[in-house]
Amino acid sequence: MAKNKMLKLLNPILAVLIVTQALSGMLRFRLPPKVFDVVHEGGGVVLVVGVGLHLVLNWAWIRNTYRRRAA
Repeated sequence: MAKNKMLKLLNPILAVLIVTQALSGMLRFRLPPKVFDVVHEGGGVVLVVGVGLHLVLNWAWIRNTYRRRAA
């Protein structure tokens, strides 16, 4: 799969995961513990993996941007 196609799929997923993490964190005491574990803790693991993949896919841009500023 091409990098741009993968990012077009990954970016909305990351957005949904970030919103889900925020909402489940705010509603922690209103959610049943098992639901909270799945949504917040499980979603957090998926979010970290997604952010890692996002960084890998954008590493060339990150490296080039940093080098321009450092020079």
